Parts: sequence; structure tokens; C-alpha cells
Amino acid sequence: MPLLPHSKPRVLIPEKVSPDGLALLKGQFDVDEKKGLSPEELKSIISDYEALIVRSETKVTAELLEAATKLKVVARAGVGVDNVDVGSATKHGIIVVNSPSGNINAAAEHTIALLMAVARNVGDADASIKAGKWERGRLVGVEAKGKTLGIIGLGKVGLTVARIANGLGMRLIAYDPYANPNLAAAASVTLRTSLAEILKEADFLTLHTPLIASTRGMIGKAELATMKPTARILNVARGGMIDEDALLEALNAGTIGGAGIDVFTSEPPQPDSSATRLIAHPKVVATPHLGASTREAQENVSIDVCEQVVSILNGDLPRSAVNAPIILPEEYRTLAPFVALVEKMGSLYTQHYTSKFASPGASTKSFRTTFDITYEGALASLNTTKPLFAALVKGLLTPITSSDGLNINIVNAELLAKERGILINEQRSRENVDEKPYSSFVTLRARATRSPSHQRSDLSRSSSPSAARTTATSQKPAASAAENEDQVIQGFVSGNKPYISRLDRFKGEFVPKGTLLICRNYDSVGKIGFVGSLLGKAGVNIGSMAVAPLHEDLEDAAGEAENNEALMILGVDKPVGEDVVKGLIAGEGVLEVSVINF
Repeated sequence: MPLLPHSKPRVLIPEKVSPDGLALLKGQFDVDEKKGLSPEELKSIISDYEALIVRSETKVTAELLEAATKLKVVARAGVGVDNVDVGSATKHGIIVVNSPSGNINAAAEHTIALLMAVARNVGDADASIKAGKWERGRLVGVEAKGKTLGIIGLGKVGLTVARIANGLGMRLIAYDPYANPNLAAAASVTLRTSLAEILKEADFLTLHTPLIASTRGMIGKAELATMKPTARILNVARGGMIDEDALLEALNAGTIGGAGIDVFTSEPPQPDSSATRLIAHPKVVATPHLGASTREAQENVSIDVCEQVVSILNGDLPRSAVNAPIILPEEYRTLAPFVALVEKMGSLYTQHYTSKFASPGASTKSFRTTFDITYEGALASLNTTKPLFAALVKGLLTPITSSDGLNINIVNAELLAKERGILINEQRSRENVDEKPYSSFVTLRARATRSPSHQRSDLSRSSSPSAARTTATSQKPAASAAENEDQVIQGFVSGNKPYISRLDRFKGEFVPKGTLLICRNYDSVGKIGFVGSLLGKAGVNIGSMAVAPLHEDLEDAAGEAENNEALMILGVDKPVGEDVVKGLIAGEGVLEVSVINF
């Protein structure tokens, strides 16, 4: 049964989250803890929630995400996100976040715990002595000191394992094609160029990679056959990277010395499966996915993802998004007011060029789908402008797709633009704008036709200011001058407030907010009175007004009639009906009217 409407965003938590994490959420949102939900029960209620926080047990499938019409974020309290369909979440504009650092130390310590337990036969010895036996001779182990530890995946957990193992006096080698050589050297790790080298040298082998197509089954029968018969294997990362059938066979044959396993292909393992037989094997020390199960780690990952949920639901960017770029806080502080500006520029463009009413014979310009957006001044030096790109797509599409329920954001903006045939070419210009009352400004330019470099279906995102601008030839009759002109909107930010400084051929500053009535008219006596009188009769109050004359760069090129044109931008207190708009263009020199709602 659907839940009743709530004013606060709703957060659903079907698994355990620490009290401190919950406290962060409960101060601002309605939080529902519903443990033990079946997939069907979860699907039946997910449409009422803006955020979903899970651990490893809840499966966030494409089918579930399809039903999650309000969902903005899926937060995985932990590192891996293999229980979340990230591709489907991206398609729906749902941010997926995890906590890649909260359980690093816990996972590394558990790896070392299994290493020592396997080296000294702790599991077998424990079972033996509890059975009343005293088998000191059979349970002789090996020392870690002086042994070679092979590390597959030298990320944060792998490096932490290396640092601890270095303290034990172990020799460290690793294979990771993306490893940082400086960090490896600092941790006394020697990098190898292939997995095969690691397998041949390792006395202990530990895995610390994500479970992806290239790592699934990476340690199989062939790989095990190349290892020392005394080698021990450790896995505290993800089940599925070791072929459990092959490992069981090697242990039974005595070609592998032992294993410490915390993760399995199926959790919990099915009865009579290879995983279950591995757990029972005397040469295996097994634990039930305890790598992140320390009080400290549980607290850390819970607080981390809850903080990110708070940020996202409050309109900020996450720090550990799986399907969105990482943006440094200082960069986001710079970008944030421009994100608002660019979204309003996109919305202004769509509304102005799709909702215009024009007098008979007046030249008009239609909505286009090929855009250049140029960032000038300080904005040009930022590492990423993807939030601005996403804001533009959202602004362009929202006025014409709001009924579709699309969640357009940094996650899916490129995909949605591509699907709708919108081509956006990003450019940067480091022109000095210090003499102006702002340090950066943005120019949006809609081109009449696509240049040859854009005659393809994919989305163009270029940071080169020299991108092709040649107009493509056409077999159609020559277009009118108005149809060939670029449509231009410029804007800047001052005091964290967005301003539009140019609209098409006209220059004039106004704040894009509320309901605006934009009139193109002859700049002559009586126009303001005429428009004000007609709006007054319709009960529409004018709260602000700006006049934008023809841009000085265009004055010489304009004809005599056009040179006398201007824009009148009126902020009004209510929507303006079509009958009023048509009354404005019926006479008195008002050539064109558009109604804009922000």
C-alpha cells in the first residue's frame, strides 16, 4: 500500500546502519528501518523513497530501480557495489555511492589474521584440541618472516596489507597495472609486470581487486598449477575470483598448502557446494565475510554513506560516487553558483525559443539541438566542468520533459542528451575578464547547422577552443538571415547570484527567477505604458523591469528597423495567459513575446 505523502525526503534502510549514522539522517529526513524485506516487498514500497541505504545482502536490481521513481541515491555501506546494478542506476539518474575507505584497515587486518591462522594451522589446531586431541607433531606451521607475499591489486587495502606484512619481515611483490610506483616503493613493494610472475614466486597470495569480468575466476586450475605446493591463498576481497572447484581439487591433491577464505561465490554457501566443502577442509581457515566486520569499520562506513546521502538530498555532490566524477570540495564551491546559472541559461533557451508568440511578419528563430558552451575567465582553469555540462542538459530538457519524471543530473546527462540528439561542444577561453565586475562568464551559442566535425550521432564534449565551427552545406534553399544567425545567451555570477547579460542580439542584465515576460519591441515612446496597461487590466503585477538594447557589436550590422529594437524583460507575479500575450503583439510595435518560468 503506498505511503502517505511526506514533506521531508524519505530514506529506506533495509539493513543494519550504526546509530551515529542514523542520527545524521533523522535530523533532516524521514527514516524507515525495515529489515528482512523480501525482494517483492522492497519493490512494492521503493517508489516512496528518495534514498536507499544497503550493505551487501540487499540486491538493487534493474527491476527494483525501474520501480524507484523518486530515488536519487543508492548508498552502499562498504566498498563493493556488485549487489547494485550501477548501469541501470546511471540510466535513471540515480547516484550510487559507497564507502571505499571506511573499512580499509579492517579488511587489511583480517587478511593478516587469516595469513597467520593459515601459516600456523590455527583452524585445524582449534578443532583438534577441542576434540580432546594433542597433535603438536602434525600441526607444525611456518613463519611469515622471510616469506614472499604476493599481492594482486595494490589499492588502499592492498597497500595497508603490505605495510603490516612489511613489519612482519615479509618480502613483498605485487601485480597491479594501475599501481602508483611511488606508493609501492614507499611500502617496500616490488611491482611485477604479470600475474604469472606473482604466482610462481608467492609463498602467500592475497587478492585485493574488485569483482569484474576480467577478475572473475582469475585464479583457476591453470594458475594454481604454477604455484608452489606449499603456497597459501588468501581472499578477503570478493567471492568468485578464485575457482572454488579448482582450489578444492588442489588442496585435496596437496598441490596447494592451504587457504584463508572470507568470501564465497554464493553467500551463504549452498549445501553440498564446493564452497561448503572448502569451509570444511582441514587446510582452510574460513570466516563468514568478516573482512569489514569490526565495530570501528561498521561505524565508519555507516557514517560515511549517511553523510553522503545528506549531501545529495541537500543538492550537493557526493565524495565517493561510483557513477559520477569525483569533484574536489573547493572546486565544487567555485562551480556551485555557475551550476545554477547554466541550468537557468538552458531553461531560458528552451522556453524562449519554444514558447514565443510573434506578430505577423516578424522574424523568429526556432529551437536548435547543436550547442557551443564556452567558459571564460577563472572557470576555464577548473579540472572538470561536468557539473556545468549536466546543468545545461537539465535546463534544456526539463521544460519539455518535466512530465516524463526524468531525474536529470551529473550521472545521466550525457546519456540523455545523446538519446535526444543534442550535441554539446564545451570550450574554454582564458581571456582576462578582471576588468569586469565578475571573474568568469558563460556563453551558450546555438548553431543553425552542425559543422562537419559533428555529423555523427554521438555526443561531442570537447575542451578545445579550436573546435570546428564551419557551417555544413545543405541542398535545401538558402535560409533567411535569422535562420542562419547563432542564438546566444551569456551570463555571469555576482555575489553568488546568477545574471543573464545577453539574450540573442540584445545586451542587458537581469536575474533569471520567477515568471518573466520577455518582449521584443521597437524602442520608442509608449511601449512600457502599453504593456503595463494591458497587464494591469489582466490583474498581472510587474515586480521588476529591465530593458536590453541591441548589443553594441551588432549595431553596425543591423538594419535601421532592427537597430531600433530592444527587449523588455518584466518580472511578473503570476503566469500570463495566452490571450494577454496575443493582445500584446496585436499592435503598438511589440514584435515578439515569450513567457519564461523558473
